[in-house]
Amino acid sequence: MLLVLVAHIVAATSAPVLVSWLGRRAFWVLAAAPASAVVYALAHTGDVLGGATPVQVVEWVPALGLQLAFRLDALAWLMLLAVGGIGTLVLLYCSAYFARSAHGLRRFAAVLTAFAGAMVGLVTADDLLLLFVFWELTTVFSYLLIGHYTDRKPSRRAAMQAIVVTTAGGLAMLVGLVILGVDGTWRLSDLVADPPHGPAVTVAVACLLAGAASKSALVPFHFWLPAAMAAPTPVSAYLHAAAMVKAGVYLVARFAPAYSDVPVWQVTVLVLGAGTMILGGYRALRQHDLKLLLAFGTVSQLGLLVLLLGFGTQAAALAGLALLGAHAMCKAALFLVVGVVDAATGTRDLRSLSGLARAMPGTAVAAVLATASMIGLPPTAGFVAKEAALAALLPDAGHAPPAGLLAAGGGAAAWVLLAAVVLGSALTVAYGLRFVWGAFGTRRATLPVAGMSAVGRQPLLLTGPPLVLAVLGVVAAVAAPAGEAVLGQHAGTYAGAPGHLALWDGGTPALGLTLAALALGVALFRWRGAVERAQDRLRVPAADGAYRRTMRRLDELAADVTGFTQRGSLPVYLGVILVVLAVGPGLAVAWGLVTGPLPVDLVPWDRPAQAAVVAVVGVAAVLAARSRRRLKAVILVGVAGYGNAVLFLLHGAPDLALTQVLCETVTLVVMVLVLRRLPPYFSGRPLAADRWVRLAVGVLTGVVMMVFAVVAPAARIHIPVAADFPEEAVSYGGGHDIVNVTLVDIRAWDTVGEISVLLVAATGVASIVFLRVRSGEVLRMPRARDGVPDGARVPGPLAAGRTLAPRRRSVLLEVATRIVFHAMIVFAVFLLLVGHDRPGGGFPAGLVVGIALTVRYLAGGRYELGEAAPVHPGLLLGTGLFLSAGVGLAALLFGGEVLQSWILDREVPVLGHVHVVTSLFFDVGVMLVVVGLALDILRTLGAELDRQAEEDGDTMTPGRTVGMAGATGETRLGVIGVTEALDGAPAQVPAGREGRP
Repeated sequence: MLLVLVAHIVAATSAPVLVSWLGRRAFWVLAAAPASAVVYALAHTGDVLGGATPVQVVEWVPALGLQLAFRLDALAWLMLLAVGGIGTLVLLYCSAYFARSAHGLRRFAAVLTAFAGAMVGLVTADDLLLLFVFWELTTVFSYLLIGHYTDRKPSRRAAMQAIVVTTAGGLAMLVGLVILGVDGTWRLSDLVADPPHGPAVTVAVACLLAGAASKSALVPFHFWLPAAMAAPTPVSAYLHAAAMVKAGVYLVARFAPAYSDVPVWQVTVLVLGAGTMILGGYRALRQHDLKLLLAFGTVSQLGLLVLLLGFGTQAAALAGLALLGAHAMCKAALFLVVGVVDAATGTRDLRSLSGLARAMPGTAVAAVLATASMIGLPPTAGFVAKEAALAALLPDAGHAPPAGLLAAGGGAAAWVLLAAVVLGSALTVAYGLRFVWGAFGTRRATLPVAGMSAVGRQPLLLTGPPLVLAVLGVVAAVAAPAGEAVLGQHAGTYAGAPGHLALWDGGTPALGLTLAALALGVALFRWRGAVERAQDRLRVPAADGAYRRTMRRLDELAADVTGFTQRGSLPVYLGVILVVLAVGPGLAVAWGLVTGPLPVDLVPWDRPAQAAVVAVVGVAAVLAARSRRRLKAVILVGVAGYGNAVLFLLHGAPDLALTQVLCETVTLVVMVLVLRRLPPYFSGRPLAADRWVRLAVGVLTGVVMMVFAVVAPAARIHIPVAADFPEEAVSYGGGHDIVNVTLVDIRAWDTVGEISVLLVAATGVASIVFLRVRSGEVLRMPRARDGVPDGARVPGPLAAGRTLAPRRRSVLLEVATRIVFHAMIVFAVFLLLVGHDRPGGGFPAGLVVGIALTVRYLAGGRYELGEAAPVHPGLLLGTGLFLSAGVGLAALLFGGEVLQSWILDREVPVLGHVHVVTSLFFDVGVMLVVVGLALDILRTLGAELDRQAEEDGDTMTPGRTVGMAGATGETRLGVIGVTEALDGAPAQVPAGREGRP
C-alpha cells in the first residue's frame, strides 16, 4: 500500500513537469497512479474473499504511538476499486477534455492526482489520526479543484463554501476521533471490533456523523455540492460522484457495525438519510442545467447510501455496498456524458438540446445505460442493489431492524422509512428520465443554441470513459453472486440476517415496490409541466441562502469586534497582552507563593559580575521603556540583549552567548534600516504619563516572568528529557557541543519547523515591502551609459562605490570592509565545521555571513550588495530547507529513521583522522536558510527601500545613487523637505532648489 501512495506522490509532484513536456498527453502517464490502486486491490481479492486483511504498519513516532497503519478489508477493497478505477478513466478523459492551451493545466493535473492519492490513503488508513490527515487532505485538494477557474467568481465562491462546510464537519469529526481513541484504541479495526461505550462515546458518535454529513452533503449541508458544479466536469465526475462525497458514506459504513445501535446514530442516520434523499430528488426535478440536475440527484443518492449503510443490518449493509459501487459507476459516467455534450454543443441547458442521440449515438448509449442503473432498471447493477435494499427494509421480510427508533410504535417507523425510500426512488426515476430525454430526445428546443447542427465526432478518449463505466454497470449486475461473496465480508460484521444480491429473484414484494416506484416516476416525468408549476407555487427554503446570511452576519460581527478591539495602536495591543499575562497567571503564582513556602532556595548570583551585568540590563530596559525616540529605544534594547549574552557567557554557555550577540547585531541592523522610513519619535505628544505607564507594565511583566522562571522548574515531577542529552549527544549525535547536536539531531524536527518559519517570515516581509515583482534589478549596478556621471565614477576599494555620491562615501569604511569581509566568510565556515564539537554551528555561521553582507551593503549601498551576493534569496531559502529536510528523509533509504544521523570516522592521508557526522549537511541547510533570510531582509528593508526613496526623493539613504548629482556632489531635490536618515533633524530645502541638506 505504501508503494501505491508513493506512486501517487511521485506522479503529483512530477505532474507540472510532465504537462510542460507532454501537454495533455501527460494525463496518460498520470493515470498509472490510480491504476496501481486498482491493480493492488485486484491482486489481493483472494485474501479479501478468504477473510484475510492485508495490513502494513510503519512506525512513525514509536514513543507517541504514532503509526502509518494501512489495512485492506472488503470495504476498503470496494472503495479502492471505485477511487482507482474511476480516477484512471477520469485522467484519461482529461487528456481530451481540456484544450491544449488551457490555463492552469499543470496545477490541475498535480492537484487531481494528489487528491486520488489522498482518497487511497483515506479508505485504507487503519489509524484514527491518519484517517483524519487524509480526510483533511481531500478537503484541501477539493477546494483547489473546485476553484480551478480562479478568474470566475462563482468558482471561487463555491470553493470557499465547500471548504468552510467540510472543514467545520472535519473538526467536529476530529473531536469524535480523539474521544474514541482516548477511551478505546487508535487502531481503527480494533476499535470497531471492541467499541467503547458511554456518554462520552455518544458525543463522539454525534461528532463523527457531523463530519460524515458535511462531507457527503446531507441535509442541512447539502447546498455546497450543487454549487461545486462550478468546477470542471472531470472534477464533478470524480470528486462529486465517486470519491470525495463517498468519504462520508465510507465513514458511516466503517463505524456502523460498532455504533448502529446507539440512539443518536439511528436518529441522525435515518432522518438525515431519508430527508436528504427526498429533498435532493425534489430539487433535481426543477433543474435545467444537466450538471445541476445530476448534482441534486447525487445528493439524493448519498442520502439513500447513508441510510442503508447506517441502518444496522447485514441485508441493508450488503445492499448499501452494492449501491455504492453501482452509483459510483453510473453517476461518474453521467457527469462525463455531460462533459461530452457541453464540449460538442457549448451548452448544458436541456431546454436548448434536441436530437443528440442521432448525432452522438455512442454517448447516448452510455447515457441510457448509466441512467438505467441509476433509476434501477434491469439488467444493471443499480437494479440489483435497489432490489436488495427494498427487500432489506421490508419490516416483515425476516431482516430484524435494529432495536431503538424502528422498533418504536410497533414497526410503524419502519413502514414510514420504506415509504420514503420508495418515494425517493420514484423521484430518481423522474429526474433520470428528465436527463436522458432532455439531453438526447428529439423534440423542439425551447431555447435556441448556436452550432447545434455542427455537432461532430468527438475524440475516443472523451466518449470512451463514460461508455466503459456504463457497460461495467451491466457487467457488475451479471457478476452479482461474486460481488456478494466479497461484499458480504464487510456486511457480515453487522447484526441481523444476511442479505442477497441477484439479478433476478422472481416475483418478490421488493419487485412490486420497484414497479410502483417506476410507475410513479414515469407519471411525474409525463406530467412534468404540472409538477414544475406546483413546485413554483411551493417554494422550499434554500439552505444556501441561510448559509450566505449566516456568513454575512459572521463577517459583520467580526468587523464589529475588530473595530472595537483593533484601534490601530501597537503599544495598546502589546500592553493588553502583557497585562493579561501578569494579572491572570501572575496572580495565581503569587497566591501560591504567599500561601506556601518558596519552592527553591534562591541564590542572588554566583559571582558579583553577574549582578553588575543585571544592573546594566535593568537600567537599559527602564530607559528603553521611557524613551520617546525610536533610535534611542532600539539601541537601549540592543544593550539589554548584549547584556544577556554576557550573562550566558558568565554561566558557562559560550555557544548561546555567541548566538545571542550575532542575533542582537542582525536585529539592530534591521531595526535601523526600518527606522529610516519611520518618524524619529514614537509620538508627537511628549506626555510623561505614557512613559510611566510603559515603565509600570514593563516592570510588572518582568517580575512576573522572573517568578515564572523560578517556579516552573520546581514544579517538575518527572526527570527532564534533557537529562540524557549529554550522553546522547556523543553516542547518537557524534558531537560534544550539546546545543548544536540538539538542534541538528536530537530535536531536529523543531529546527525544521523553525527554519520553515524563517522562510515564511522572509516571504512575508518581501511581499509587504516590494511594490512589484521581486527581481534582481534593484541590485543591478548601472553602467556609465545608464546615467552615472563621470565625476562619480571614482575608483575605490569596493566595486559599487562609484555609484555613491562622493559626500556619501567613506574610504575608511570601504577599506575596512574590503579587509574584514572575506575573513568573516572564512570565520563563518569555521563555525559551521566545528559547531558539532565546539561553539558554532549553521545558525551562528549564517548570522556571521549575514553580518558580512550587511557590512558590504552599509559600505557600498545596494549595488555593492548585488556584487557581494549575486543570488536570489529564494534560492538560498528553498535550497536550505530542502537540504535539511532531504537529509532527514535520506536516512529512510538506508533503513534508518527520519533525521537519523550517521557517524563516519576515517583515516585520510595528510589530514589524518577525520570525524564527519551526516547532520553536518543538515547544518549547512540551516546556514543557507539564515543567509537567505538575511539577504532577503537586506534586499527588502535595505535595497528596495533605497530604490523607493530614490524614486520619491524623500530621504537620504546609504544606497542612494548619484542620480542628477554633479561632480561636486550637489543633488537636486524635488521635495518640500528632506529628513536625514537617522538623526531625525529636518533640513528644509525648497522644491526646485539646489543645496546641501
